[in-house]
Amino acid sequence: MSHPEAIAWLEGRWGHPDELTLPLSERGLLLADGVFETVLVLHGQPQLLHAHLERWQRSAALLHLPTPPDASVVEPLIQAAITRSGINAGALRLNWSRGASARGLTVPAPGGERCWLQLSPVTPLLSPVTVIVSHHERRNASSRLSQAKRFDYSQAIAARSEAIAAGAGDALLMSSAGGLCCGTAANLLLHCGGRWLTPALASGCLPGVMRQRALNLGLAQESEAPLEPEALLSCDGAVLLNSLGCRPISQLGPTALAQLADGGALFAALLGSPQAEVSEPG
Repeated sequence: MSHPEAIAWLEGRWGHPDELTLPLSERGLLLADGVFETVLVLHGQPQLLHAHLERWQRSAALLHLPTPPDASVVEPLIQAAITRSGINAGALRLNWSRGASARGLTVPAPGGERCWLQLSPVTPLLSPVTVIVSHHERRNASSRLSQAKRFDYSQAIAARSEAIAAGAGDALLMSSAGGLCCGTAANLLLHCGGRWLTPALASGCLPGVMRQRALNLGLAQESEAPLEPEALLSCDGAVLLNSLGCRPISQLGPTALAQLADGGALFAALLGSPQAEVSEPG
């Protein structure tokens, strides 16, 4: 039985992501001048899509980008991608860039923006992960760009590479304002004293959709004080949470941590789905 393959859409064309091309003058390629969203597709349905589209629009506004397409445009494209690919569980990436322009930083006149999407097979990631605290990278608490999900992930790539070189699976980033901030591509939640705590947005962490969902449902609350790395040693467990998974942190450097039984229960509660439907196979 063949497995579904990734599919992409760009300016009215469908094809494999390797087949569709962008012009070399595209600002998203040259300057990372764009914003994106990653949406979980589960059982053939996009999860928390409207929350993602709202953040997509907020991120665009922070970069002074024109407003991205709304649900009336995006939803039919998503359904077409799911139908064409046969992907039942996947990661949908929605991209919005300023488009092509002449060389330089000067922002071109509105009207040339470009939208494209890609849907790839993915299983929600719920397995434990070992982490280090990055020695080199910190999230900028004072930059409003920290609140936008931008194309530029070079800091996250550098921190993840640092973690892998140290034998870990991911890195935690400190905030320039002090205290823990987040993982390279996920929000950080600590279970302390019977409640989930997460660093405040003032730390410079990305306003994650699943993070906000946990706050809205009363399953978590923002920490009133910075969460220092030592808090990981005394808490009941910690997870790295994003739209594609919820990974318990099993180890900080060489030190084993108290570990929750699995990340599936919290992930399922945030999606409003039975846990068995989102757990990893095997």
